[in-house]
Amino acid sequence: MTHTVTLGDALDMTAAAPLVKELLGVRGQPLTLDASSVRRLGGQCLQVLLSAQTTWAADGQPFAIVEPSPEFTEGLALMGATDLCPISPVQD
Repeated sequence: MTHTVTLGDALDMTAAAPLVKELLGVRGQPLTLDASSVRRLGGQCLQVLLSAQTTWAADGQPFAIVEPSPEFTEGLALMGATDLCPISPVQD
């Protein structure tokens, strides 16, 4: 069963540590991150997401970011991470 985490609206410096804790709590399980509510994406949370992507791949577990808000997608583009952090197609 895939675990879904809905990302908060402000993925800034203060959100990084709680995000790490939440993701560590579901390590070893298939993971989907819902980015539809994100209004601001900061560098530290991007690092957390990239690290999670690498960790899930190393664990052989599915990892997907879905439903990206325009602000999330723009944040990825501004930090040059669109290729590093691919977005999965919308799931029905």
